[in-house]
Amino acid sequence: MKHTSAPSGENNNEMVVTPWEVKGKVDYERLIREFGTQPLTDDLLKKISSHTDSLHLQLRRQIFFSHRDLDTVMNLYENGTKFVLYTGRGPSGPVHIGHLVPWIFTRHLQEKFGTRLYFQMTDDEKFLIDDDASLPETRKYAYENALDLIAIGFKPKDTYIIYDVEDMDLLYDITLEVAKRITYSTARSTFGFQDSTNIGWVFWPAIQAAPCFIHKKLTGENVPALIPAAIDQDPYWRVTRDIAQKLGYYKPAQIHCRFLPGLGAGGKMSASMPETSIFTMDPPEVVKKKIWNAFTGGKGTAAEQRKTGADPAVCSIFQYYFYLFEEDDAKLAERERKCRAGEMLCGECKTDLVGKLNKFLEQHRERREKAKDTIEQYHIKR
Repeated sequence: MKHTSAPSGENNNEMVVTPWEVKGKVDYERLIREFGTQPLTDDLLKKISSHTDSLHLQLRRQIFFSHRDLDTVMNLYENGTKFVLYTGRGPSGPVHIGHLVPWIFTRHLQEKFGTRLYFQMTDDEKFLIDDDASLPETRKYAYENALDLIAIGFKPKDTYIIYDVEDMDLLYDITLEVAKRITYSTARSTFGFQDSTNIGWVFWPAIQAAPCFIHKKLTGENVPALIPAAIDQDPYWRVTRDIAQKLGYYKPAQIHCRFLPGLGAGGKMSASMPETSIFTMDPPEVVKKKIWNAFTGGKGTAAEQRKTGADPAVCSIFQYYFYLFEEDDAKLAERERKCRAGEMLCGECKTDLVGKLNKFLEQHRERREKAKDTIEQYHIKR
């Protein structure tokens, strides 16, 4: 598939960013240039904060760093045109902490702007792209993943989960309108389709476009959709934006987040490398083992680290504090200072994180269990 790759000679750390694969060290500035997105400016952040009282952690720390037409959506909002949220999950396995990062921010946007969320479970896509996947398996994961979504705190009144296979009758007419206007040439150049690509996969981007426009079908209101998601999903919205106005809709807007790094040396957290990922259902002893085996920016010995300090910039443990587990910017800065100065060793950071992670996951699993009683209330209303 088409991807962004590093210059020759750097193959060991080649950057690959596609909707189906992310690996290597990700250069976000380069992605902004090559994908043609816009960085989040101070002026735009100030406009957002004027409606949310303060900036969310993920905006303050530039975890969400790039956008398409977020400024347009905010201008429309200030002039009385609301927006809806749309994001989703490819249910190919269990949920890990990296999946929760954009969901937590999406919940923040839903609460602060009082808007509806359409959440697409793409059980069909995972069946099409994975030779070993079966529809019963992807549909089972869709159910399990939905429990994790609900556990974040989304309320059924404003949250509509779409299961593609089950709800295709609701999506199909919009999907056809989209598919009719995207040429194979455009799809091939955007996604890198090859002669060996099955035709279901070629058609599938039109299905992912449909929830951008579902709100008008359900309510009669024509409002823009804002999509909070990792930047690897951007190609889908790029082709959708090209045809949106031809169908009488607003172009879907996006706000892109970075990937939570895995616990190894480089690369995003990935379910395909379970030893470097923390899953929501990992028991406390497994979490502890994974954290203690994680890659850090520490030195070979405690004595050397006390003398010369460590490097939190490359430390997978520090990233957990940065992304999720230290809300207070001053405390985060102090942890970074102590790390660099050799005043705090990796063992202390790991011990602290194990405690924070296991407490977070215990509470998450309690909410997840309760979600089994309410999950049907979130299924998209006809």
